[in-house]
Amino acid sequence: MNEVASTDVIIGVDTHKELHAVFAINGLGARLGAMTIPANTKGYRDLEAWALSLGAVRAIGIEGTGSYGAGLCRFLRGRSREVLEVKRPNRQLRHKKGKSDTVDAESAARAVLSGQATALPKSGDSVVEMIRHLKVARDTAVKARTQAMQTMKAVIVSAPDALRENLDQVAGKMAFVRRIAALRPGPITNTTASAKASLRAIGRRWLALDAEIKAHEAQLQTLTTEQAPELVQAHGMAPVLQLRC
Repeated sequence: MNEVASTDVIIGVDTHKELHAVFAINGLGARLGAMTIPANTKGYRDLEAWALSLGAVRAIGIEGTGSYGAGLCRFLRGRSREVLEVKRPNRQLRHKKGKSDTVDAESAARAVLSGQATALPKSGDSVVEMIRHLKVARDTAVKARTQAMQTMKAVIVSAPDALRENLDQVAGKMAFVRRIAALRPGPITNTTASAKASLRAIGRRWLALDAEIKAHEAQLQTLTTEQAPELVQAHGMAPVLQLRC
């Protein structure tokens, strides 16, 4: 940020899930005011209007631009406001001094004024963000699929002998899961039936998760190829790391 005039307005925002604390100072560091807004579009408009009523807004420092402050950041950038990402205060210092949203908002404003906050926040509306969303869904599905496989194997270990020996003879992961998903437990009147019911439910869950993962990976392949075709074509590169589970 270039040299700040004494009359410029600097805004600092401490973000939370439902409410944001806002603090304003001028180019000399004098307090201009503070307010709290709801974390929604109306609140964002109120913040902008309030800030403009104080003078020419030079920059706005926001904590948590990638989480609770993402919505506010997108709104302000869409209005061509200069937004800077402010690091959250050290947690140990916060604990010693006591938590205060207003103090944190003031710290954010002063970090901008002093030049400590210089990082530009991520846009949050690019192809990279789309990839991040899909990867989050894909990665959590992979973890759940792995857990499902581990659970099936654990149930089989303690299952009645006839059922366990029958399933142990199946070769190949997909054939194994499909055999389990096709089990017919019948009335739950004995441990063989209850084991079959449990395994069938988990097996069908695994298959559903596997289909979801493949759909996410196909979408990730398309997006990454469009975004970085040369990188994707490089030897050993792929949109996602393939995990065995």
